[in-house]
Amino acid sequence: MFQSVLYACIASTGLYAIFLNVFTIPFIQNQIVYLNDVTLTWFQDVNVPEQWGFLHNQVTPFNLHTEDGETLPLELYSKHEDGLLEEPSGLALDITTQLSFKLLRDAPFSLLVLYFHGAAGSLGSGWRPPSYRAMSVGAPDRIHTIAIDYRGFGTSTGFPSEEGLLKDAITLAKFAMKEAGIPPTRIVLFAQSLGTAVSISLANHMASGPNPTLFSGMVLVAPFANVELLTATYRVAGIIPVLDPIAKFPRLLVWLNTFILSKWPSKDTLAKFVRRCEDMAGDALKYHITVIHAEDDYDIPWSHSEQVFWHAVNASSPNGISYDELERDKETSKVVRGAGGWAVDHRTSKGVIREEIMKYGLHDRIMSYPVVVSLAITSAFGGR
Repeated sequence: MFQSVLYACIASTGLYAIFLNVFTIPFIQNQIVYLNDVTLTWFQDVNVPEQWGFLHNQVTPFNLHTEDGETLPLELYSKHEDGLLEEPSGLALDITTQLSFKLLRDAPFSLLVLYFHGAAGSLGSGWRPPSYRAMSVGAPDRIHTIAIDYRGFGTSTGFPSEEGLLKDAITLAKFAMKEAGIPPTRIVLFAQSLGTAVSISLANHMASGPNPTLFSGMVLVAPFANVELLTATYRVAGIIPVLDPIAKFPRLLVWLNTFILSKWPSKDTLAKFVRRCEDMAGDALKYHITVIHAEDDYDIPWSHSEQVFWHAVNASSPNGISYDELERDKETSKVVRGAGGWAVDHRTSKGVIREEIMKYGLHDRIMSYPVVVSLAITSAFGGR
């Protein structure tokens, strides 16, 4: 019996050692980080959005350099239903000729959410379609949503990378501002999981030029601090640990992380963005950031949101603030919602940083909660 257990331990250790070696191979590593080949919409055509309960031409799929789809707010759809029903459905070869695009472009008070989804799947996977509906609840006649499938995801061509996904996000933002004519003050970035890293990078990139572009706000659901910390805590499907056993040996984990290509240093990038905004002239609000996480998220622990929030607040403070100091401040200022979790705000003359920790919501389901999401979106638009 003892020998059997010993052999099993040796075999398990050997298999895990093989996994660690395989993990250093870039292609395999990308699959672990992005899971882009796990579409979760097998045998479903994402160009037929009616499969997910949308009305005819309420969603208009179209191509940029990556696959995108625009979602109309329901109340606006009802006002223009006859015209939308007259147009053919499916992939639009020229989105600018579609009524849905014209309703976005031509309405002087239209608002736009740029939606960046998480790892694995496509635009039509899991809780994403229900979350699109949640985007416009706060203003059902004004808020449009454009969601993007990054390169290598869904029907988009190419292979994912940190640089590549940022390029995709920049392309989408420029399309929204130049082709659709929506100023950044009427655009909110919504993101979940991997998408939070993309949207943070996008916001920082757009704010770093000689003529900074600042969006109305960001809503970050289930963010992670960076890939290095993520690998130490991430569990595939909430069950299978990636590098959790190695995390018990910090030096070994640090060495192994040197092989990681996609770093996605979200906590540091967000801190850079906040610092840039705080250094800008003028007293008008420059940023509005909401961080949302569920305590029962088994994929990415909510401790990551604690780190993201702290780095953002620390960057906004002239003299900085330690993690422990911030935790003490939160205890006296947080709004407790019982079984609904809690929330806390940090405000400066230049911006707002908000953290909302829900008791329930798992990793994906939380982004489909209309009350949670729509309130965050409405706040990010600043009552426009």
